[in-house]
Amino acid sequence: MKKLVLIILVLGAMILAIAVSAAAPANFAGTWMLDKEKSKGLDGRMQNAESVQWVITQDDKQISIETKITGGQNMGGGPGGGGGGGMRGGGMGGPRTFALDGKETTTDLQQGGTSTSKATWSKDGTLLELLSVRSGNFNGNEFRSATTDKLQLSSDGKVLTVKRDGESPRGPVDATLVFNKQ
Repeated sequence: MKKLVLIILVLGAMILAIAVSAAAPANFAGTWMLDKEKSKGLDGRMQNAESVQWVITQDDKQISIETKITGGQNMGGGPGGGGGGGMRGGGMGGPRTFALDGKETTTDLQQGGTSTSKATWSKDGTLLELLSVRSGNFNGNEFRSATTDKLQLSSDGKVLTVKRDGESPRGPVDATLVFNKQ
């Protein structure tokens, strides 16, 4: 009898472990408004904007992030806008799209150069790391910028926190962006 109970407990634990590991990863889809009060390290354009909105679409194959900045002034042109590692409105290349299968994707940019992207899930599926590397030539000058965004939802799914690290021609990027779901 004790052996039977032990076998049942072990099988139950294995089934539970499989169910937890097979849980669907976080879904970041929705419209998100930047909370400037809670965010840190914002570039000038985001800080001066009336609003910064991310519209995220996601399915099992890809995630796409469209940034909409209302008001404020673009703090210098060039690749990546105001040094925000891809923070831009829809008019500068459209949304950033990442394949969710872990494969690296490289595309040619309309304004010249290339953009390489890669998405990586944490083992538990709660954190999504998005790597963007842009390189090319702007006004006769070679450039390279790399940004890593780590996206994580609050337990209630109403707050999206993005830890952003990177390097661009304007220097290092170290920011925490906090968005509220609309």
